[in-house]
Amino acid sequence: MDHIDRVLLAQLQQDATQSYAALGQAVGLSAGAAHERVRKLRERGVIRRTAVDVDPAAVGSAVLAYVMVDSTSWMGDAAQDFAALPEILEAHVIAGSASVLVKVRTATTEQLQDVLRRIYAIDGVSGTQATVVLETFFERPLSPLTADRT
Repeated sequence: MDHIDRVLLAQLQQDATQSYAALGQAVGLSAGAAHERVRKLRERGVIRRTAVDVDPAAVGSAVLAYVMVDSTSWMGDAAQDFAALPEILEAHVIAGSASVLVKVRTATTEQLQDVLRRIYAIDGVSGTQATVVLETFFERPLSPLTADRT
């Protein structure tokens, strides 16, 4: 991946609805050449999907929590169990005192409590520790341009 690919990715992260002409102009290529580069990035799996960034509060999911999940056994095979809970946005097997870290969004703390009960019901889970987010300073996507700075 070269600098042009990285700039294209950064442009698409800012606004994935940009025309190929606008993308090409941003990197000094024709619309056709920009389209071909983006197509290849998709084929290689660099661009995994195109999504809409939804405001969680606007759709009734204002409560954000990160939950450390303790276990009595290896949890690496439990991905489907965590994925079955729609309130869980991310799940990561981690090193440290806990086994899994999950990111949860709900409308209320009562709903968060219900999610914690359902996590606790997953085979092997021995406990949870939730940290509720009071305010988010910022969230940002991975910058494809970071590698160019090294």
